[in-house]
Formats: sequence, structure tokens, C-alpha cells
Amino acid sequence: METKYLLPPKKPVPAAPALRVSYKDPLAPYKVAQTILDLLTPLGFNVRERGILCIGSDRSTGDALGPLVGTILSSSPLSRTTVWGTLKDPVHALNLEALLKKVAQDKNQPLIIAIDASLGKSGSVGMIEIGRGALYPGAGVKKELPPVGDLYLSGVVNLGGFMEQMVLQSTRLYQVMELAKVIAQGLLLALNRS
Repeated sequence: METKYLLPPKKPVPAAPALRVSYKDPLAPYKVAQTILDLLTPLGFNVRERGILCIGSDRSTGDALGPLVGTILSSSPLSRTTVWGTLKDPVHALNLEALLKKVAQDKNQPLIIAIDASLGKSGSVGMIEIGRGALYPGAGVKKELPPVGDLYLSGVVNLGGFMEQMVLQSTRLYQVMELAKVIAQGLLLALNRS
């Protein structure tokens, strides 16, 4: 009889970003919107229910990107779209799994766009990354959370690699707010065209 050795399953690698753009680029909102439409139109984005899952906490400046985007989006009229995660009601490590279970039971099975802050190299700070596939929330601070989303948007808010939690706490709010505005504007342009 042949002996088989089982290796632990490899954690899937997130898809390479389809777009990397600086929030300082004057065309960034339009590039974000066009990339969202390009990636999601084949998945029925224009007819399906949609969910925007904005992950993060209002207790950490750098981690507030998601809730800031969610707050901006929730004050705008969006058809067929549900927004989860705002400054008032954030979605974070403690309640993410419960929300995902609730969404999985939704008979409409919405298309999910996941948004979260990330840490990166010095040349990446201020970049917005968009890609098809799941986002891995908490990866920058070594948290094991379930992957989420059909599409991800990530804003690189600060440097990673050392004392990540402290880095998130000391991130400049101005930069996080500017990233949030560009991401929200791009999403609104895309969602209101479909």
C-alpha cells in the first residue's frame, strides 16, 4: 500500500491588480470606475444585486479607509446596492464572519466589492489597487480572516513590514481621507452607470 502525505492546503494568492493608480492622479476616479466596469460587467454587474463591503475600524486612522468609503457611499443614492461598513457601524475582525454568513444566506447572492486598507512598500503608499477576486482582510497585520469579494479595492495607507499595528495607528488621516474620496467617487461613477 502506498503512503500518501498530506500537506496543509496552500492559502490562495490574491489576483494581481488590474489597476494601480495614485490617489493624486487627477483621472484616478475615472480610471477606478472604468476598471470596475471592465472587471465586473462580464459577471452581470449591471443586473445583479451588489454589495460593497467596507472593512476596517474607526479606532485606527490607517484602518479607517473602509469605513470612510462606506460612510461616503451610504450618503448617496445607489440602486440595487447595499453598503456594509461605515464609521457608525464598522465591519472589522470581530464581526466580519457573522456578516459573511448573513450575506451567504441572501437569496439574491449579491456581487461583492470588498474595500480595505493595506500596507506596502514606500513607492506604493497612496496607491489604489483594484483586482478581480477576493480580498484578504487583516493580512497586513497578520490576522487570519476569511477572504471576501468578487472584486477588491485596496488603498495603500502606509509602510508595511514592521510594527504594522503601530504604523496603522500613526497613519495620517488626511491621506486616508483622500484615498477614501477617490475610491468612493470611482465607485459612484461605476455604480451609477450600470
